[in-house]
Amino acid sequence: MYAVISDRTRQFTVRTGDEILCDLGLDSAPGSKVTFGEVALLGNEGSVKIGKPFVSGAKVTGEVVGEALGDKVIAFRFKRRKNVRKKRGHRQAYVRVKIQNIEG
Repeated sequence: MYAVISDRTRQFTVRTGDEILCDLGLDSAPGSKVTFGEVALLGNEGSVKIGKPFVSGAKVTGEVVGEALGDKVIAFRFKRRKNVRKKRGHRQAYVRVKIQNIEG
């Protein structure tokens, strides 16, 4: 069984046992439960339920494993021949969630 869940601005295709990186905020403690109620699609053994926009009564539960950092993003601006350069880097903090159960 698999599901497509929506977490704020991103969508994930998940199965039981998968680990995903969510932008839940760093106040989530490891071991706490997370419920995703916005399930856009459910698939099981050839049958598919598509939500408009979400499948009613479906939910995906997971457990917070810990924190993780995303890839480094570098924003570099310059003006040629003017000796003007600005370099800024950023790494987004995420929460790692392990999918426990898919209901629907």
